Amino acid sequence: MLKFFGSLFKSKPKQIVEILPQGISIELNAGQTILEAALEQGIAYPHNCTVGTCGSCKTKLRQGQVKAISDFGYTLSKQELDAGYILACQAVPCESPIQVEIPSPGAELPPPEAFQATIVATEPLTPDIVKVTVKPDRPVPYVAGQYASFTAPGLPRARHYSFADAPQRTGREALTFFIRKVPGGKFTDALFSGQLTGQTIPMNAPHGEFHLRGGNAPMVCIVGGSGLAPLLSVLEDARKNRIRRPCVLLFGARTEADLYMLDAIRNVAQGWLEPFEFVPVLSHEPEGSAWQGARGLVTDHIAAACKRFEGRTPEGYLCGPPGMIDAAIAKLTELGTPIDSIFYDKFTDGRDEVQAA
Repeated sequence: MLKFFGSLFKSKPKQIVEILPQGISIELNAGQTILEAALEQGIAYPHNCTVGTCGSCKTKLRQGQVKAISDFGYTLSKQELDAGYILACQAVPCESPIQVEIPSPGAELPPPEAFQATIVATEPLTPDIVKVTVKPDRPVPYVAGQYASFTAPGLPRARHYSFADAPQRTGREALTFFIRKVPGGKFTDALFSGQLTGQTIPMNAPHGEFHLRGGNAPMVCIVGGSGLAPLLSVLEDARKNRIRRPCVLLFGARTEADLYMLDAIRNVAQGWLEPFEFVPVLSHEPEGSAWQGARGLVTDHIAAACKRFEGRTPEGYLCGPPGMIDAAIAKLTELGTPIDSIFYDKFTDGRDEVQAA
């Protein structure tokens, strides 16, 4: 009888998860997510928000089953779910053995550090996007496409903004970001009103796995809103390093007033060593305006962009709002680009985190 009751209250064996390609095995306590356990045990696991909205901890489930704390489908596309991807921050193993695979970085990413950053200037770019220049207390190393995290008094969570400039070998002494005003957002309200100009706030950087992968495949780059920042950094860095890859940049905006940094894009195009085409697409430009360019949703123009590569399969680099990213993934995979050749940075805000919760 004692043996029977002892079996009832016996602690459950810990779950074992093997992480590829490193070949590292970790133990999980009951109810613990894969990301929680990995970070607790000192594993450098890709992550950002930890609440299932950003997609940074996207992981391929190779073996076993997991339970989702919140629906993976809120952040991952149907194509990613069908390919076996999960979110490590929301995944609790159901049974061992579990085997997962995280993307190989393909680039030497510098470790994040703590900085003190002073906001030295703001410049309006569109009605709801400003260019913010920040002076850190020492040069910041990063890889083109990465981002910085800022904290400020009264904010429950850090705010993440992508570097808009190409990196420099010894680190950048001045940083620029393109920041969109979030309706009701405490940080952006203070930023747009000028209250933060001259203020010094904590910054942690660099973060993120979004960057240009190696190879010579053509590139379809698709951006919306402030999503231009990381892609402009990537493209300018590639131009400086004389990368030879055909590229089409699709820039989705509402009206002509929402297009910005056009001179910088032209500068990239002029110095690009292979064919480079820039296609701005306006979704809400008045019919009677002088605009002669493309109209509609930016994702409506992906097929035409891919045809320019004459049968070569492009890689996709996507930055912008979640709806645009999901639609672009669906179109690219439909046109033959493998899901593993599509890289993105979803631009969510605090409202997305509340919705996910």
